[in-house]
Amino acid sequence: MRVQFVSTVAIITPNPEKSRELLVDALGLPLAGDAYPHSEDIEGVKHLGVWPLADAAQACFGAVAWPSDRPVPQMSIEFDVESPDAVVAAAQELEGRGYQLVHGAREEPWGQTVARLQSIEGAIIGISFVPSMH
Repeated sequence: MRVQFVSTVAIITPNPEKSRELLVDALGLPLAGDAYPHSEDIEGVKHLGVWPLADAAQACFGAVAWPSDRPVPQMSIEFDVESPDAVVAAAQELEGRGYQLVHGAREEPWGQTVARLQSIEGAIIGISFVPSMH
């Protein structure tokens, strides 16, 4: 696996409104969007987002509630590789090393190919390819 860059960092929140108050109102970050406040306009970060926990649960498990047998994540970080095929290979490599994926490589509706796992700290770790970032 050859990670090219960190593509996305997202705070996962059970209360998007309160997180928005801190990040947008208090810190002045240029986050846009109501359901998923995010920006690609912060120096040094390709993408910063505020991901509602229900949306993270939906993306990872296909349900609006986070599974009770897993640690509730507070952040997500995605590492971009060179192609969708490289995401598939990276997912296989991780499984070969004994890591249990939350889901294997798949293409999201917005064009990103991503496979995810959860770290022992509870973070959602993604291996992805985001075409618009290459």
